[in-house]
Amino acid sequence: MTDAEKRKICIVNGDDFGASRSVNRGIVEAHRDGILTSASLMINMPGAEEAAELSADNPDLSVGLHVNFTNEGDSVIDITDIEAARAELDRQYELFIALMGRPPTHLDSHHNVHRMPELAPLFLGLAERQGLFLREHSPVRYFSTFYGQWEGGESHPEHVSPKRLVSVLESEISPGYTELACHPGYVSEDFRSEYAVEREVELRSLCSSMVKQRVAELDIALVSYSQVRNMLGSMAPRPAQS
Repeated sequence: MTDAEKRKICIVNGDDFGASRSVNRGIVEAHRDGILTSASLMINMPGAEEAAELSADNPDLSVGLHVNFTNEGDSVIDITDIEAARAELDRQYELFIALMGRPPTHLDSHHNVHRMPELAPLFLGLAERQGLFLREHSPVRYFSTFYGQWEGGESHPEHVSPKRLVSVLESEISPGYTELACHPGYVSEDFRSEYAVEREVELRSLCSSMVKQRVAELDIALVSYSQVRNMLGSMAPRPAQS
């Protein structure tokens, strides 16, 4: 085990960057004033261009691609059409590069569609070709249950409270590399989502002085995906040889 693997190393990643101005505002605030280190950009949403501008103003924020096939229930494509999904995946990757001027630092998906057995090979193929960290398929362990709703849409804001986040840090961030996913943002009319008021609770938790103090006490290293790539060295994903 390397020295880095003996440490508690945590990427705190904000999903849905670019969904709207209100979500962008929350993610940037969580990065500047809280513990958020990375974000995943929805390239085909109304706030994507603003997100790219904010990214340029916050160079320590790693930005990956949050592939969006599903929106908030109004699908972008028929996800049972594999060739359409392949084309849309490649299109969103190229749009990301065109907008951001560089490849994404990591790859994941809205509503975790990359987990679907018929779509997973497409995401794995892109990650392998381009040398990307793919959520749940890299040396970085993924912790997904810092989330304020249960099945059926039942809201549980206490599940994303500062107290709960401290509990997660204490029990779930173990030696090695962990990604903690979150969804900070503000409620507004510019983004209609079933996951709404919980975003503001998450934001307060990520910026909580109690949470930041506990991070320091637990000696958790907060890093971005860019930093993890440097830390892993030759063990990090690399583009496939042509």
